[in-house]
Amino acid sequence: MTAQSRAWAATAGVVSVGAALAVAELIALMVAPQSSPLLAVGSLVIDLAPPWAKDAAIALFGTNDKIFLLVLLSVLLALVAAGAGILQLAAPPRGVIVLGLLGVIAAIAVTTRAQATGAWAIPTVLGIAVGCLLLHMLIVRLRRSLPTPNGATASPSSPSRRGFVALLAGSAAAAIVVGVGSRLANAATITTQTIRRAITLPKPTTTAAPVPAGASLDVEGISPLITANENFYRIDTALQVPAIDPETWRLRIVGMVENEIEIGFDELLALPLDESITTLMCVSNEVGGSLIGNALWLGYPIRDLLARARPLAGADMVLSRSVDGFTASTPLEILQEEDRNAIFAVGMNGEPLPPEHGFPVRMVVPGLYGYVSATKWVMQLEVTTFDRASAYWTDRGWSERGPVKIGSRIDVPANRASVTAGPMAVAGVAWAQHTGIRGVQVRVDGGDWQDARLATAISSDTWVQWVYEWDAAAGTHDIEVRATDADGQAQSGDDVPVVPNGAEGWHSISVTVG
Repeated sequence: MTAQSRAWAATAGVVSVGAALAVAELIALMVAPQSSPLLAVGSLVIDLAPPWAKDAAIALFGTNDKIFLLVLLSVLLALVAAGAGILQLAAPPRGVIVLGLLGVIAAIAVTTRAQATGAWAIPTVLGIAVGCLLLHMLIVRLRRSLPTPNGATASPSSPSRRGFVALLAGSAAAAIVVGVGSRLANAATITTQTIRRAITLPKPTTTAAPVPAGASLDVEGISPLITANENFYRIDTALQVPAIDPETWRLRIVGMVENEIEIGFDELLALPLDESITTLMCVSNEVGGSLIGNALWLGYPIRDLLARARPLAGADMVLSRSVDGFTASTPLEILQEEDRNAIFAVGMNGEPLPPEHGFPVRMVVPGLYGYVSATKWVMQLEVTTFDRASAYWTDRGWSERGPVKIGSRIDVPANRASVTAGPMAVAGVAWAQHTGIRGVQVRVDGGDWQDARLATAISSDTWVQWVYEWDAAAGTHDIEVRATDADGQAQSGDDVPVVPNGAEGWHSISVTVG
């Protein structure tokens, strides 16, 4: 086998797999948009990934972690496909068998997704069948164009060579057109933006307290007091944003309750809704990280719906479940607290929830990391106990309870920035959810801690801006920040990783003053 024949065989393998994916995407349009095999395999990888791998991906790529995963899967798939083509040329039908095994893996991934049915395997099965048939046909034609035992080689213009190249090029072009077109149509089919734009949210019965004067500092580069929807961080397990029709969406409260509850979206909107400003944070947020945001939420108190369900004695946990299969374990007593604005949110910053942030309904619970509370696309609450049930991330090594830790971050100046000597603002945000921030201190080059000036806090459930006026001298300097909560507890300076219950440590930056 020559290098040229191996290259042609590898190309045939890649084109065959591309055709299989294209056919699968096309048929998925008719079966179920979520039955796309590539996305299903990606979701399965997310499910099986150990905490350190998830952590590393978020640390390196942030909210682009899913794009990285899809690119990585595509590259690996292309390598396997190329190997299958070479194997089919060298020892048929082993290359076809490799493609068949890929199909089995993809079918398992598809049919184990939340809400999947057996029919969801149809796109994968038919797609891989087309891929196997195409690979067989391509390699047969390629073999006819290779040197004969007497050393004769088919010319580029020979019928056998022309037939192979024509089938290869035609299949590649068709795969691109059908695959890209089907993916775009698939995305258009599942989009909820049209439905979402037609929704008019009701006026809140209880409005959020007015943002006090002095809550926002006039410092260029500091995090805005309210995070815009398009800038709000997104961390979840869904490679494809679930498509949920609010007309058919139902929320159920089941388990250890006297009265099981089921409620629709219109029924939820008809209830007296509360408005509140709450900061949310991902447990994967590194010290000084950006996986935190503050928004105006509109929703119905979770405690009120739980009260209608009447939890039984002995229950201590609520297992919330998303449409995409994600689960979170939230202490029942926290959801029942009268002074905590834990809500089924339907609005975010004055508009219906964006699809990527949980449309039509998500949970917002002040004071808890998102992995144990902030379930997007929520569809069910099961009242249970911590010793009977466990949630998605607790099954993967994270703590079953995740209270947000005291934290602070330097927004300006940026790390490794070059600044001019003289007076300048060192500023950022600090948080101690459901307790509040008493003070923030800054120190330079390991010197004495100096008090920063706090903006007026909106509430104990939101972050607060701070600023320290620094007279910067020439040279390279290290700047650190720490916060103290309203109870007098100081932020820990110990370096603690995000696993299993959130990072700890003082955020520090280095600047060069000229």
